[in-house]
Amino acid sequence: MNEKKPRSDDFEVRRTHLQSLSDEALKNRFWSLLEQVVDPMTNLAKNHTTPSIERSVLLRMGFSSLEAKAIVDVVIQQGWMGKGAGHVVYKLSLIKSCSILDAGRRIAMGLDLDLVKKEFEVIR
Repeated sequence: MNEKKPRSDDFEVRRTHLQSLSDEALKNRFWSLLEQVVDPMTNLAKNHTTPSIERSVLLRMGFSSLEAKAIVDVVIQQGWMGKGAGHVVYKLSLIKSCSILDAGRRIAMGLDLDLVKKEFEVIR
């Protein structure tokens, strides 16, 4: 009833180029191939964000959802999404020596944007 059929594939043929590799060489090949698969996803995550992700970051920093939306809107208008909304808030808090919440609220009101812009021009 549950007869096992012999495996009919080309495994033996496909593995011939790997037979001469040591365990260490196989391990290195595995990690190299894995990096080729994962690197594009990692780069995408590092270089792309969305307003909802940025709002989520700001919520975890202690802002209300309305404050987070207002901050993200300003960040988008200023073209700073690539920097990250939380990073923008953090930078202003350092520049002004104020709390994260105060800095975010200032950004939401459109205050001190010139200071942030100057800071990011220096970073480039």
